[in-house]
Amino acid sequence: MTDDAAAALEPGRQIQTLDELTEEQADAVIALIEDAARTDGTTAVSEQGRLQLRGGRREGIRHFLLTEKGRLAGYGQLEDTDPVEAPAAELVVHPALRGRGHGRALGSALLAASGKRIRVWAHGGKSAARHLAQVLGLTLFRELRQLRRPLGPEAPPLPEPVLPAGVTVRTFVPGQDDAAWLAANAAAFAHHPEQGSLVQRDLDDRMAQPWFDPKGFFLAEREGEVVGFHWTKIHAAEQLGEVYVLGVLPGAQGGGLGKALTAVGLQHLAAAGLPTAMLYVDADNPAALAVYEGLGFSTHEVDLMYRTES
Repeated sequence: MTDDAAAALEPGRQIQTLDELTEEQADAVIALIEDAARTDGTTAVSEQGRLQLRGGRREGIRHFLLTEKGRLAGYGQLEDTDPVEAPAAELVVHPALRGRGHGRALGSALLAASGKRIRVWAHGGKSAARHLAQVLGLTLFRELRQLRRPLGPEAPPLPEPVLPAGVTVRTFVPGQDDAAWLAANAAAFAHHPEQGSLVQRDLDDRMAQPWFDPKGFFLAEREGEVVGFHWTKIHAAEQLGEVYVLGVLPGAQGGGLGKALTAVGLQHLAAAGLPTAMLYVDADNPAALAVYEGLGFSTHEVDLMYRTES
C-alpha cells in the first residue's frame, strides 16, 4: 500500500493505492458505484471490475481510493494483465462530490501508475468523461456499442435456429464443462484482450453470482468437441436479457452457427418473459453488426475507450 502525496493534491484529498480491498472498503466502493449509476444511467465500472473488488489480491490489479476529508469520493482500478496491450483503467467519482478535480486527480494517479501507457473506459460516452480524457491527453481508439431488441409479443418474430450439419446444442454443466469452455473461449476470442484471457477464477466468480443459471448457457458441439457457445444473462431488476458471451471457434465460422446460437439464446430469454434483449459489439466489427441488426437489434448507447498515444 502506498499513499499518493503529490503536491498537486488539494488539502483534504488523499489517494491510496491498494493491492486488495477489505470487505468494508469493497462495500463502500460498490455503494459509490451504485450511487453514480443512479445519477448517470450507466455503470462506470464494468462487471469484471466489480468482480475484482472482492476475493483478495489478484495479479495485476490495483485499486485507487480517493478520499476527501476521510470520505470516499472516488474509485479507480488499474488492470495490468495483458502481455501486449497497455494497462486498462476505470474510474468513478461520487455524484455529490464532482466538480472538485477528483476525476482529474484519479486519472492522473492511474496514468502515473501505468507508466503513462494506459487505456481508459468511458462507459456511456458521457461528455464529462470525454473532457477528462482530453485533459489527460488521451485519444479515442475503441467504440463499444450496446444494442437492444424487443422480445415481447409485439416484437418482430425470432428466427428459428438452423444448426450446421453435425452440430448439436446442450446446456453447460458446471464442474464438468469448465475446462472445455475456457479453452473454447480462449480460441474464439484470441483477438480479444479481455474476454479471451478468462481463467478458472474468472469463471468461478461469475458462477458464484446470483444471476448465474446454467440453463441459459448453451454449448454447441460437433463430435463431442465444443465449437461454439452462447451464454445468456438475466438482469432481473431491469427485466433485461443479455447476449452475455457468444463465440464460435475459428474452424466453425462461416456456416451460420453464430446466428443459430444467437437465436437459441434469444428464444430462451423470450421464454423467460423478458421484454428486451441487449448485447455489446465493437463498432469496427461490421460483420457482427450486420448479423445483429438483421435480427432486429439497434444501438442503445455507446461505451468509449481512450488511450495514450502509441
